[in-house]
Amino acid sequence: MTQLPDTVGIGFKRSHFDALQATPNRLGFLEVHAENYMGDGGPPHAQLMKLRADYALSIHGVGLSIGGAGPLDRDHLTRLKNLCERYQPESFSEHLAWSSHSDAFLNDLLPLPYDDETLATVCEHIDQLQSAIGRPMLLENPSTYVTFESSTLAETDFLRAIVDRTGCGLLLDVNNVFVSCTNHRADPRAYLAAFPTQAVGEIHLGGHDEEELPSGPLLIDSHGAPVADPVWTLYAETMHRLGPRPTLIEWDTDVPALSVLLDEANRAADILDGARHAIAS
Repeated sequence: MTQLPDTVGIGFKRSHFDALQATPNRLGFLEVHAENYMGDGGPPHAQLMKLRADYALSIHGVGLSIGGAGPLDRDHLTRLKNLCERYQPESFSEHLAWSSHSDAFLNDLLPLPYDDETLATVCEHIDQLQSAIGRPMLLENPSTYVTFESSTLAETDFLRAIVDRTGCGLLLDVNNVFVSCTNHRADPRAYLAAFPTQAVGEIHLGGHDEEELPSGPLLIDSHGAPVADPVWTLYAETMHRLGPRPTLIEWDTDVPALSVLLDEANRAADILDGARHAIAS
């Protein structure tokens, strides 16, 4: 199975199709959300088939509910399998979160307690997913706003245990690290030092919103703003420590012109180049 190149990509938005067609190959890869392409045809697939000829592809799931207490939706698994067979993406990823309960879909990525019971459930679901799609997946660390008193494992230890049990890789969302650590008054550098970086197959960078509460700042992972300067700093430090990794610029709400995303991608590419030169020297 091929992998994403150690370059920079963006999340594809249909409003950018014509601009991407006019200026091909300015990016290393594109990402699409799986749930937007689960129909059999129509304009979304027509566009994606044209772009697939020019770009490596990352498919990112947002609705499987890997952390849910109940069984995975078999119809959803089948649709994911068919989508991966159709486009043969270089990467498939999903979230460490839950988003459904019984027949109710909550349209959100909700947090989990980090304990042995949840670990067993998540690993079972990842095994099912990887078997269904015939490839290893990448699991993304979440942005969180609450913690659970019942948790017995740190998030980084929980992720490491998942990798050890299932053989999956990890998608390191640096903005999520900054958001969660700020919200929980923790040190993002300490979190990254404990992260199982040997399993990282892709990086996400995105923007967040900030509210000031009596208790201090609350950050919201909005994907609707430029990458914040502290996140760029953490990203640069991480890349110089690990070496270059495929990096995605996420921007999913209030989507700007393609040129704005390309500016963000160019900044990430400069950091990757710096990391390459540092390793070479």
